Amino acid sequence: MFKKIGIFMQMIKFEHTLFALPFAFMGALLGSMVMSGSLPSWRDIGWIIIAMFGARSAAMGLNRLIDRVSDAKNPRTAGRAIPAGLLKAGEVIVFVAFSFFLLFWAAFKLNPLSAKLLPIAVFLLVFYSFTKRFTWACHLILGLTIALAPLGGWVAVTGKVDWTAMVFYFTIMFWTAGFDVIYSCQDVEFDKKEGLHSIPVRFGVAGALKIAKVFHILTGIGFISLLFMAHLSWWYIAGMLIAYAILFYEHHIVSPNDLSRLQTAFFTMNGVLSIVVFSFTLIDLVVQTNK
Repeated sequence: MFKKIGIFMQMIKFEHTLFALPFAFMGALLGSMVMSGSLPSWRDIGWIIIAMFGARSAAMGLNRLIDRVSDAKNPRTAGRAIPAGLLKAGEVIVFVAFSFFLLFWAAFKLNPLSAKLLPIAVFLLVFYSFTKRFTWACHLILGLTIALAPLGGWVAVTGKVDWTAMVFYFTIMFWTAGFDVIYSCQDVEFDKKEGLHSIPVRFGVAGALKIAKVFHILTGIGFISLLFMAHLSWWYIAGMLIAYAILFYEHHIVSPNDLSRLQTAFFTMNGVLSIVVFSFTLIDLVVQTNK
């Protein structure tokens, strides 16, 4: 049983939850401070964790299920759980259904708006896995999906959506789209062969890396906007500067002629960035509440 659980966790890349979970917490922190001037309750944080685990597990399980045929053809992904025969499609369907149950349970425990927004969340979680089949804008759809984490965190503690929440949402959307464009550069030849769509396929690797830079410039602008909209201060600025340095380094180590360090750019750098921005925002808000 434990071995099977390990295979499921490997299938959904559980460790990559670090990408989105810190921003979900950050959304909850900012929302709570902007609306009530206090930090979110441990109850809300607990339900946010359950909602995040359910949403991400459902999305990754669906993605692996939908892409199982193309994954089997791609040497990079042929070792994944379903094409490798470690998991059956039926087992993954049950896992996805349970994950959606966790998401719905948590949303209804949080507040009415969280429950009302579920149809939009579920649509994006399902829809984005199909987008590579018909549009090179699939990276932006993924961004809209992953960015539900900070927006969901905000809504979970406030029961509202305002301009600050939407700026944060689109900031994380462009951050996600940017690193997904970089990541997809490694599959450009396979995607062309299979008739799949992506920005690297449409614009070439060099063009894709330039577009990823634009997306991350927009991310930087979004973080600056949050500084003023959420009334943050020096601790947040310090974290923001570190985040900019990480984004610069991420683009520096990847070039059209050298994608050998792409895994470092995608996994290590983006995981560190989300933790850094959240941590410095938390420090900033704690300092403000103790003044």
